[in-house]
Amino acid sequence: MNSHLRQIHPLSWTIIIGTIFGRMATSMSIPFLSIYLINRLGASPSEAGVVVAVSSLIGVFASFYGGYISDVIGRKNVLFISIFGWAVVFVGFALADRIWLFFVINALNGLCRAMFEPTSRALLADITPQESKLLVFNLRYAAINLGVVAGPILGLQMGTARSGSAFYIAGLVYLLYGIVLVIQFLLHKEIGGSKPQVNTDRLTLTGALKVTGKDRTFMYVLVGMIFGVLGYGHFGSTLAQYLELSPSFTDGAKWFGYMLSLNAVVVLAVQYPLARLASRFSPIAPLIVGNLCVSCSLLLFGVAPQMWTMMLGVVLFTIGEVLMFTMTDVLVDRIAPHELRGTYFGMFGFNNLGNVIAPLLGGFLLDALGVSQPLLIFGIIALTAAFGLPFLLLARRHLPEEQAQTE
Repeated sequence: MNSHLRQIHPLSWTIIIGTIFGRMATSMSIPFLSIYLINRLGASPSEAGVVVAVSSLIGVFASFYGGYISDVIGRKNVLFISIFGWAVVFVGFALADRIWLFFVINALNGLCRAMFEPTSRALLADITPQESKLLVFNLRYAAINLGVVAGPILGLQMGTARSGSAFYIAGLVYLLYGIVLVIQFLLHKEIGGSKPQVNTDRLTLTGALKVTGKDRTFMYVLVGMIFGVLGYGHFGSTLAQYLELSPSFTDGAKWFGYMLSLNAVVVLAVQYPLARLASRFSPIAPLIVGNLCVSCSLLLFGVAPQMWTMMLGVVLFTIGEVLMFTMTDVLVDRIAPHELRGTYFGMFGFNNLGNVIAPLLGGFLLDALGVSQPLLIFGIIALTAAFGLPFLLLARRHLPEEQAQTE
């Protein structure tokens, strides 16, 4: 373990530590966005769902281009544009006072995330030795959840469900994160700036789409994860709105903040043992079990809408989340050709179609059925999440075949 830690590049540590503070700032504000819109602007669940969904909708298409363009112009330029753009976006959230403004700003939020996330993961893969990649990707995932442990509690203390002050703080955090990245790239000028030496005829956007589209294993994983992410996306959208609107819960925003923090604490508690256990099996197997856990937890939210069962559902949901997302970066890195690594990570951003559909479907169900029918609402969304299982099972069948061809 110590030898692997010593092999981690300083830029990787910058991204990992920056992720802690970035996710802390983001989780103080963005998870409460739908509640904020309902409380502050009087938005309906469907209107709030549309605003939340647009970020992921933009991200679905822009993440591919963000990963692709980082293969062409270098990781550094894409990271700078997205991180400083993010700082401006959060200030925009704080100043906005119309639903349509939130729609536009959240679209830009999705654009920045879609550029930064695949590019930062591709950079980690570029500068990390093969034997240390699982450790680095898991450190990044742990960093995300370290930030999310404290972020929602801080957001509750600031009254984020009704106030925009947390958005200003998030903007400042991303500005400082960007400055540190600039300094690190100045210290390591050989990384992230030059174009990869690849066949430019092959590395076109259309050609990259064709390459990834013909990769059966990759496409099965991608489609299966779209449904998995669909289930995951209801946690921050449908569940948040349900808790706020349901008469069964007083101060739903407070309880939702506690559930977010519990989610992050459980991730930190189970991530390492689950990652070790998952590494003994096909990398597809944890995704299958994780999808089942998320689907069952969503059903539990509807079967018994009481706070103790909700917290139990969060634990089950979190185990499924860890199983689904711990191995995905390693899996994509294993499937992707070296010269198209950024493109594959970008293409994998299409799994955010699930995050697009989740708030739209949840908002529609809440408007159409009302909060008095939680079993029907959460039963429907649990079933849609489980639709990913057949595709993941197909991916598991084809993965050994593909690995044999590449060895």
